Amino acid sequence: MSTIPDDLSYTKEHEWVAGLDDGLTVTVGITAYAAEALGDVVYVQLPEVGATVEAGDSIGEVESTKSVSEIYAPVSGEVVEVNQAVVDKPDLVNSEPYGEGWMFRVRLEGDPEDLLSAEEYTALTSGDN
Repeated sequence: MSTIPDDLSYTKEHEWVAGLDDGLTVTVGITAYAAEALGDVVYVQLPEVGATVEAGDSIGEVESTKSVSEIYAPVSGEVVEVNQAVVDKPDLVNSEPYGEGWMFRVRLEGDPEDLLSAEEYTALTSGDN
């Protein structure tokens, strides 16, 4: 089973969110659990910088050797940065899902809702909920 960092928030769609404590801009990626389930990631499509996203919207895709999965916005706001490194080298999603494999940053609009704690996400992925 993959490690689930305690200092991040999560969605039921297997994205992680970092930086909520400053209330301005958050960093988003997909979890190690999702990366492992996908298998070898071969293509990543991210939203455009400047795009306005709503929490729950499909805003990108991750394609692996097994399947194609959508990326959902975990928060509402404006995309202010995308990780070109993960577009150029999609295997970063597998090798460093919580580090260099981050996907995009969003300037928050409003308070995020429906995010899970590490404990809640652990329960979700272990089937204990």
